This record gives sequence, structure tokens and C-alpha cells, in this order.
Amino acid sequence: MEGRDATAAALVGNNGEQTATKKAAPSKKKEQPKGKMEQLFGFKKEDLTSWPSLVTLLNRPMDPASLGIFRCMFGLLMAIDITQERGLSHVDYKYLDGAPVCRFPLFNFLKPLPMDWMYLVYLVMFIGALGIMLGCFYRLSCLMFISTYWYIFFLDKTAWNNHSYLYGLIGFQLTLMDANRYWSMDGLRRPVIRNAHVPLWNYTLLRMQIFIVYFIAGVKKLDADWVEGYSMSYLAHHWLFDPFRVILPVEIVSLLVVHGGGLMLDLSAGYLLFFDATRPYAFVFVSYFHCMNSQLFSIGMFPYAMLATSPLFCYADWPRKFFRCFPAFLRGILPFTTSDAQPSSSCVYQEAPERQEPVTKSSKLKFKHKMATIFAVVYVLEQFFLPYSHFITQGYNNWTNGLYGYSWDMMVHSRSHQHVKITYKDSQTGEVGYLNPGVFTQSRRWKDHGDMLKQYATCLSELLPRYNISDPEIYFDIWVSINERFQQRIFDPRVDIVKADWSPFRPNPWLMPLLVDLSPWRTKFQEIESTLDNQTEIVFIADFPGLHLENFVSEDLGNTSIHLLQGSINVEVVEEKKNYSIQAGEKIKVPAGAYHRVYTVSEEPSCYMYIYVNTTEAALQQNFTKLMDLQERIRNGTETEPLPPELQPLLTADNDDGSEINATDPIVRLFLKRQRRIKEVKKRREAGVLERLERFAVKKYYSIRRGILMTAIAMRNLAVGLPPLEQLTQEVAFANMKAPEAEANPDTRLKDEVGHGEL
Repeated sequence: MEGRDATAAALVGNNGEQTATKKAAPSKKKEQPKGKMEQLFGFKKEDLTSWPSLVTLLNRPMDPASLGIFRCMFGLLMAIDITQERGLSHVDYKYLDGAPVCRFPLFNFLKPLPMDWMYLVYLVMFIGALGIMLGCFYRLSCLMFISTYWYIFFLDKTAWNNHSYLYGLIGFQLTLMDANRYWSMDGLRRPVIRNAHVPLWNYTLLRMQIFIVYFIAGVKKLDADWVEGYSMSYLAHHWLFDPFRVILPVEIVSLLVVHGGGLMLDLSAGYLLFFDATRPYAFVFVSYFHCMNSQLFSIGMFPYAMLATSPLFCYADWPRKFFRCFPAFLRGILPFTTSDAQPSSSCVYQEAPERQEPVTKSSKLKFKHKMATIFAVVYVLEQFFLPYSHFITQGYNNWTNGLYGYSWDMMVHSRSHQHVKITYKDSQTGEVGYLNPGVFTQSRRWKDHGDMLKQYATCLSELLPRYNISDPEIYFDIWVSINERFQQRIFDPRVDIVKADWSPFRPNPWLMPLLVDLSPWRTKFQEIESTLDNQTEIVFIADFPGLHLENFVSEDLGNTSIHLLQGSINVEVVEEKKNYSIQAGEKIKVPAGAYHRVYTVSEEPSCYMYIYVNTTEAALQQNFTKLMDLQERIRNGTETEPLPPELQPLLTADNDDGSEINATDPIVRLFLKRQRRIKEVKKRREAGVLERLERFAVKKYYSIRRGILMTAIAMRNLAVGLPPLEQLTQEVAFANMKAPEAEANPDTRLKDEVGHGEL
């Protein structure tokens, strides 16, 4: 495809019509028939047989139109992303100027600047993104964008994900490309580059990057957990899969549609987009896929960015054909629609074009052509290697390999945390105490990564002396379930993480192994859970020999019992000072409102489950059911007995105007609040397309508005200094202003009660 595009861009149009003048037509040699390889891949085998041939191939002239349109769309999406996922709208919350906060940079020497200066960093990044979109001072804009983007990226590992990494890669690539040759302000300033050819490697690099994203993501989904349907099983309950659940059980929807469909699409999308015959079908599938992802996950601009990359696989002159369809009076502001791109010194021409320019008098291979080829080849090889480079950076490996974000293992692993305990010990006094999980930090991802846990423990050891805790030892007891396995410890709770050894290039010695041998139990879990009623909860636990779990059973959790599935355990009830020996198949009831310890005494890991009922919640649900029945009888007029005063608010519940609920009985008040929230969530769910778009636009407007106003305040502070505190308070309050609907936003915790909320 590339070679065919290159020929089309340099000599003939994509429709086969010659672009040279009619005068030159008689002297044109008869075109040689293309071989099968050239028809399929766009280049000949001979193009790869020597270094000069490869350099010539990757520097062939290409139409700049498709690259220019992608540059514009990417810059626009990044400008929006900066105000959203990058965090411009909440910089002051994210960096908490002067507050004692534990941070997780890639390199420990990286520190955030003072808050007003961080706003300046974001402003530079935003201006860079706008410059990329407009093609204005293009190289400078790219440098402004990627330098600040990668600084913010490296500043916080907890915010890493695959698409944020992808944005940085694309920004880096665009910096080295000639993407300002089409529909750019630079083209207006410098006619010599306006509508000029770009070398083939510009397209090849972007296409290969997107191919790698799809293909490696598919290869990573060949993991047994994904293939067997354990990674994202909860997605099958989302409303987007309602049509599938009409004809298929939810288990089959999860296995075949969610997991099987995701695997096949990722493996095949790159190939389908590459070939002419399959590209139309690929557009349908990937567009549907990314539109679904925009509703399934909170992943910002990623679905739209991937949609913007799809046209890169088309013929490079598709924008010219597209904009020719617009009325003639609009063409003054639209991109070029003519096919006569001018020559460029960045390209290698196999035969000189008739419109000879001084920069193209020679078709010799120059140093920059060779360097561009080397860069393209090395970059592609490096991108194929990085997802499998975890044998080098072994310290970042946990139950999954590497830091999440550059391996394209998207959505392959889901985690749930049942129990997190942080214990400190004063080295001088021996005092032992406990910290709230997540204290001094805004992130939760440290619980799954040894490198972040080390950073967190080091930070805590520096902060706790302020609270008269000298030379503290820090111990973490973190229980995690990955892909619906047993809850188990991920790190050794006996190790003082402050003094523990950690290196990015050696395996983590205090990482506990994932008990993969117990994975077949997941089928049994489903059988057990299917026998329980809606009010009974269950937690599956696996523990290592010689360790114990200390647990407190809340008074709300009545009828809590431990059932042993495998191994041997001793259960110690702390207050009773009694020990009970339990063997496989036996169970024991543990008292509510008290501590107990479960010791694993067998030589193999113990497996057991907690079964409990939240009696307080169950009683509340029973009261809600009675009130709902009463409310229904009031509505249909079958309730004839007069209501007591505490139930009178039920009479006016249907005429709710959003005012404060006036009910003396706490259960009635809670019931009416719950009904109001359910009604509001249902209304949002059933809203029409225009109403949803309006709500979306209003939400984004106030978010972007806050980012702009807070940036303006910060720039004023840097320029002329801080104003009086009262004035600054008023300015921030004005920036924080929200839409009336947002101020009375329904409780999102009810999403699961009425279906699936909007994501």
C-alpha cells in the first residue's frame, strides 16, 4: 500500500490519472504491470534487498493531505485532553501546593513545581497542542507539547495507562515529521512548504505504531484468564450488551462477545486496516469498538484518538477527494483539493518531477534520508521489543509484568482489594500503631506495585517523625484478588518496607507469589455463589503457611462463618482467648463485634471462605420493601387506613420538587432520599440524545472553564504577585461555579441499584 501511495503521490493520482501535463503525455513510457507482492503491500521484493533501496523506499514522496488532517485532529484532541485527563481543570487539587503528600514519580529526583508554575507548565502544553492543531510554528509547538507532556507523565506513575503513553509517542513522532505541509498556518507563512510532499516513513511510522497497539494488545489477550473469560466478566452486565443478552446467557456474552470478540478484533484490526479489500469492514468494526469503549470506560479522548488514526491507513489523498464534495464557496477556507503537491527536499524521487524546484535537482540519497530510515527501523523494532523487555526491569514486575502503561496489556487484568492494613512501629519506643490506607496520598495504585510501595513507605518514614514517631518501621498487609481468584497477600507483611531492598533490575524479594495452582477453584466459586440469596455475601481467601489473617467482624455482619476448603487452620477468637482447629470441609462461626485470627498451620496454602449477612442492611431493605408497597397502595388508592404522622411524607413523594425532605422518621427520610436519587438516575438513563449531548457539553464547559480561569489566576499571580486573600477566595469560588444540575447531582452510588450508570 505504501509504495502504491508513494507512486500515486509523486507521479499519478490515486484514480490512475496522470498528473503530468498533456504536453508530456506522449513521452511517458508504458507502465509496467505490478507483481502480486507490489499489489498487496505496495513495494517490491527488490526494495528490501539493499540499503539504498530501503532508503529510497522509506523516503518516497507521499501526498501530505492525510498526515495534515491527522495532525489537526490529534492537536484538537490533545487540547481537550489536557483540560480533562491531564488535569488542567484540577491542578490545585492534584498537586496540593505545600501539603504533605506522597508522590510516585518515575525518577525520585522529579518534583512538581510550585502550583502557579505547574499551571504555567500546563499552559505551555496547551499552547503546544493548539499549535500542532493549527500547524503554527509547528516544530516549536511539538517541542512545547512533548517536553511538558512527558514531564507530567514521568511525574506520576499512578496515572500511567496505555493511551497516555501512546499520546506521548505520537507527539514525539510528529515532532520529527513534516505534518505541517498541508492545511497549516506555516504553509501560509512559508509557501515553499505549502502542499509539499512528505516522505513515506512519516506514514509508515504512524501506521506501524497503531498496528502494534492493536496486535500486541491482542497477543497479550491470549492470556489464559482472558481466553477463559475471567478478566472483564462484569462488562457483560453493561447496558451496551443488552441486545446480546436477549438471545444469549450472560456467561456466554462474557465469554464470546466481550472476551472472544475483543481478542479477535485486536489481533486482526491492524491487518484489516492495511489491505484495501478489508479496510471498509475494519472501519465498521473498529469504529463500533471504540464507540463502545467510550461508554464502557472512563478513558478520556482515547476512543476518539484511535478513530482519528484509522484514516491514516487509507490512500494519502483521501482528504482532497473528501473536500471536493463541499460547495465551491467554502473552498477558500478548506484544505487543497488539487492533486499537484510540490516537491520536497525531505523526499527521494526516482525520477525528477516536471515542476522542478531547486531543492529537488538531485535524487541522491542524503544524510538526512539515511538517518530518517535508521530512525524509522530502530523505532519500530524498539516498539516491538518494549512490551517484552520486562526481563531487564525485573524490579517493576509484580503479579503482572512491568509498570502498567507501555505493554499494551489493556484490560487483561482486573483487581479487587479486600483488606489493606498499614502498621508502623516506633524503633525507639517500640510503640505499634496503624495508619489509614492511603494516608498522605491521593492514589490507590501503590497497593499493586512494589516500586510504588517502596516509595510510599519511604515517604511515610519521612513524614511520621512530625508526629513524634521516631525512625518508623512500616509494614503492609495487602490482600488482592486478580481476575476473580482467591483474595491473597501480594507482599510479605513481615518485611519492613522502609529498609527492604529494592532495585529496578532485580526481582522483588518481598513479593509473594500468585497462587496460580488454585485458579481452577474459580469454577467452584461460581457454583457456590449461585446457591446464595441476594443478602448473603461471600469472600474467598487463600493464605500461605506460617502466616495469619487478623480480622474484625463488624456488628452489622451477623451470622458470619468461616468454611475451610483446603488445608488446615487454627481460628483464635481474641476476646474469648480460645483456639479452634479446623480441617477441610469444616466450618466455624465467628462472633460479630470482635477480633479473630486465622492461622494457616498446614504445609500447603489454606483456602477458606467467609460467608456473612449484613443484618443491618437486610433489615433496612425489608423496611424499604414495606414502604415501597405502602407507597404503591397510596398511588393506586387501595390504602384506606389513615397514615401516622411519621409516614405522611409518603403522600407528597410523587410531587417532589427537589426541596429538602421533611420527614421525622430516619428510615422514611432515607427511603425518600433513595427514591429521589433512583428517579433522577432513571431520568438521566432514559434521556434523549439531545439532552445527553447537552448534559455532556455543559459538564465539559464548566470543567474547561475552571481550568482556564484557574490558569488565568495563576498567570496573574506569577506576573504581579498574590492579591489579598479575600479577593483570591472570591476568584477561586467564581472558577468553581458549577451548573445547577451538577450542584444537585444524584448520588452515583445508586448506579448499581437501577442498572448501569453512564460511564
